[in-house]
Amino acid sequence: QVQLVESGGGLVQAGGSLRLSCAASGTLFSINAMGWYRQAPGKQRELVATITSAGTINYVGSVKGRFTISRDTAKNTMYLQMNSLKPEDTAVYYCNAVPRIRDYWGQGTQVTVSS
Repeated sequence: QVQLVESGGGLVQAGGSLRLSCAASGTLFSINAMGWYRQAPGKQRELVATITSAGTINYVGSVKGRFTISRDTAKNTMYLQMNSLKPEDTAVYYCNAVPRIRDYWGQGTQVTVSS
């Protein structure tokens, strides 16, 4: 049984930074890639950053150059460093496998960027 718990969200002004964490419990050895997703009000959930077990990283264009995904395998934790935040980054952020696994969704963490 895998459980993913997101934390680190909050309210920040435009241009500010936040660091999100995704703590995983259970066995993830069969998962090749993990990612951060976000869902803004009225919009579909989108994948914004991916990291594979080999360390390959990809970002959606809108966050490239501003967000950095990383992981600490010893701590079973994944991170998302978000810099130069914009109001359009406002969303609930989730971590999950890539492709997503329905049973892995956690509560997410709210990120609100004020202008």
